[in-house]
Amino acid sequence: MNPRRKKRLTIVIAVIAAIGVITGLVLYALSQNIDLFYTPSEIVNGKDDSGIKPIIGQRIRVGGLVVPGSVKRDPNNLKVQFDLTNKGETVTIKFDGILPDLFREGQGIIANGTLTEPKLLTASEVLAKHDENYMPKEIADSLGEGHEMPTYSEEQLNNG
Repeated sequence: MNPRRKKRLTIVIAVIAAIGVITGLVLYALSQNIDLFYTPSEIVNGKDDSGIKPIIGQRIRVGGLVVPGSVKRDPNNLKVQFDLTNKGETVTIKFDGILPDLFREGQGIIANGTLTEPKLLTASEVLAKHDENYMPKEIADSLGEGHEMPTYSEEQLNNG
């Protein structure tokens, strides 16, 4: 093999290796930003098909219904804590920020954040449904067929 071909081969191998390293780094960076969806029962018991549970420190999305009577607000700041449930399992959500206008007890929500304890999520974002008839598909599926939408009187709707 002459020196010119040897140099070309070295350059081609270096370029292919560089592309491989760059691809690996990009995939690693993207895997750190993936938010996996869990329900409260999947956080406690693991996913139905694989049994995988989220680990402490993992960024996840959790969806379910806000437990009536569980919302605790700090009067001095924007911190709020509430419980989220589905199929009997409950997870506590801590959030420091402004909740959506449509947030209320008994309603389906999705919280994005980091799992800080086995049943405690520190949320960075809380999303609420947009009207009385809508519930995210993942939450509706996780609650099962026996779930009924909460009903509110006119007085409850007007007061909060």
